[in-house]
Amino acid sequence: MRILIINIISLVSVFTNSLIAQIDYENLYRTDNSSSIYLPLGKISFADSVVDYQIGKPAPYKRYSDSKQCLHEPNYISYSQPTYLSLGCSGSITVFFKDNGFMNLPGYDLYIFEVGPSKEAAKIDISENGIDWVFAGNISGGKSSIELNDQNVNPEKVFYYLRITDLNEVCKSKTAGADIDAIGAINSVLKLTISADVLFDVDDFIIKESANQILDTLSKKIMQVKKATILVEGHTDDDGENDYNMKLSENRCKSVIEKLKPLLDTELQYDFEIKPYGENKPKVLNDSPENKQRNRRVEITILPPKDYYESILKID
Repeated sequence: MRILIINIISLVSVFTNSLIAQIDYENLYRTDNSSSIYLPLGKISFADSVVDYQIGKPAPYKRYSDSKQCLHEPNYISYSQPTYLSLGCSGSITVFFKDNGFMNLPGYDLYIFEVGPSKEAAKIDISENGIDWVFAGNISGGKSSIELNDQNVNPEKVFYYLRITDLNEVCKSKTAGADIDAIGAINSVLKLTISADVLFDVDDFIIKESANQILDTLSKKIMQVKKATILVEGHTDDDGENDYNMKLSENRCKSVIEKLKPLLDTELQYDFEIKPYGENKPKVLNDSPENKQRNRRVEITILPPKDYYESILKID
């Protein structure tokens, strides 16, 4: 499945009018002089902070070794201007996504804005917690997109850490190693978990008045994104019958959506989905009161909008 990389000059000839109307042009980011890439959730989709920078040997000139230059939205101007980070040969950078995570969803999942005249090869690893790492793929020869499905990455996990390691191919320049302008999550998501005990009384699906402030704060997080799918998942512990727990979690999902909708800006575009699971997807064993409390939860995931996936299917 191809990624939405768009040649601006021939945009009209590539896309139908309906498909053009679906694109938020603020979410297009230049990859070179003629092409751009579309990140459905926009500016929150980029790495936010540096966890670790191991400069390689030989190292790049000092002016090209500011690790913060690989964060946030791309700002590459030219090869001679130090608005990007050079890793040095075999060097690495580990970054953290604070505003969002990313998942293995349809299409490509990550885009590394590797710049400069040479497109050096690099290895990409990802992690949920910054401790346990999963190989995500390599970039090389101008191929800067990563599809996590190629490595059979668990599609239910949300990742927040990414590490780029130079593969030691171009080592004799002032910007030795891979040159990174930005690190973007195409399949960017916001995942929020709220204890059901905070939102509801026992065996009830009416949201408590004391939870209104939580939902108000949640709505502000959601409105960082102009257009998205909001998925609400409901979970219970294993007390009671399974059918009862399924119905309870379904009603709780509906109650959350009913409360959220009036809090969201009506000019923004959101689709809503619910997935009640009852007791069927516990986080931990239901073997103690504390664990049962952890399993009683509502999970809200902000995903790229449905028409984004319809678009990539059309150009597959």
